[in-house]
Amino acid sequence: MQYHDSVIDLIGGTPLVRLRSVTSGLEPLVLAKLESANPGGSAKDRIALRMIEAAEAAGHLRPGGTIVEPTSGNTGVGLALVAQQKGYRCVFTVPDKVSADKIAVLRAYGAEVVICPAARHPDHPESYRATSARLAEEIPGAFRPDQYHNLSNPASHYAATGPELWAQTDGRITHLVAGVGTGGTISGTGRFLKEVSGGRVRVIGADPDGSVYTGGGGRPYHVEGVGQPTFPGSFDPAVPDEILAVSDLDSVTVTRRLAREEGILTGGSGGMAVAAALRVAAQAGPGDVIVVVIPDSGRGYLSKIFDDGWVRRFGFEAEPGEGTRLGDVARELVTVDPQESIAGAIKVMRTTGLSHLPVSAAPPPVRLAEITGTVSEAGLAEGLATGSIQLTDPVAAHMTAQLPVAGCGQLASTAAALVTEHGAVLAVDGGLPAGLVTLRDLLALP
Repeated sequence: MQYHDSVIDLIGGTPLVRLRSVTSGLEPLVLAKLESANPGGSAKDRIALRMIEAAEAAGHLRPGGTIVEPTSGNTGVGLALVAQQKGYRCVFTVPDKVSADKIAVLRAYGAEVVICPAARHPDHPESYRATSARLAEEIPGAFRPDQYHNLSNPASHYAATGPELWAQTDGRITHLVAGVGTGGTISGTGRFLKEVSGGRVRVIGADPDGSVYTGGGGRPYHVEGVGQPTFPGSFDPAVPDEILAVSDLDSVTVTRRLAREEGILTGGSGGMAVAAALRVAAQAGPGDVIVVVIPDSGRGYLSKIFDDGWVRRFGFEAEPGEGTRLGDVARELVTVDPQESIAGAIKVMRTTGLSHLPVSAAPPPVRLAEITGTVSEAGLAEGLATGSIQLTDPVAAHMTAQLPVAGCGQLASTAAALVTEHGAVLAVDGGLPAGLVTLRDLLALP
């Protein structure tokens, strides 16, 4: 009989598959490393096992202990899977941009999940990282693996992922492309491949264009599981030869193409890595072998990237049909600082003719998650009339929730009910706020 004693024994040894459709017209051989074949569905199974075993060996994690970790989902699944087999409790903190599917998977494995605001700076006490650190202090017998600084993270890939790729390609690999994220996969795998090839293998990282790795300073983005606001200790900057910035639009587009054309269901970070690999392949030759790491499956993104309503709402795809689009009537996005006075906001409204102003302290171009609220002409007028608002008050004291969003490619007729209900909507293109559509704009349509 052929069987394994535990699902832990199934971690690693993931397959390579050739990409054919999305690489049409490109000369190199492009191979995808399918980390979704791990039992927990992602590359994070590798680091989870090594971090837990290292903690046990060091005496940091004892029988009956609790594992506490901030995660966007996949590391939590890996930790929960290994912890379940070893008898540990798990408590995970996640940013609220993480899909409901991923949170459901974590809970299915028996983990406890604490949801925190994604827009908070890592040092803010409400951020998912700071909350995790606090819980690790409060819970008796808690151990925090801290994948962002735990050297077992890159070590797991140096010991296994790198050797696997070298053997699977018979030493012919010329390029490694991987999302950066915590830095573990690219640092460990890349270091091994550079050493074993005598420096011949070129290592290319991919990350969102809002990430600190790509010069974005840690500004918000839609793709989950990659990108960082600060440089983690698990990342070795000496390993990558280059890091490519990939937009949310390219990431989402390629992710959907992989499912429809290659039969590979992955998340946005996988699409992001392949989008970068296609750029690398366009500059490479017929003798090159490019391996791109696809870190997880798409099971946790069915309600987002693979939902037509979601991609159209955030401007990643246009709604089918004929007619005027929101992008055709959207006016230039104008924001007001939360510390601006009500008098200042009213002046901006008069100058621009806008009935609503999104509130944001971020410099332009503003990201969607950086818009913290809205002030409206009607709301301010009512407050001033009743005396509940003073002209010298700061905008932050009287703003309401962020306006609903609708994709620039959506038909104006489809979005009319939403605009009517709220008075205005944020028009979004490729996940980025591109303008404002008010009721007046729709009334002006022929």
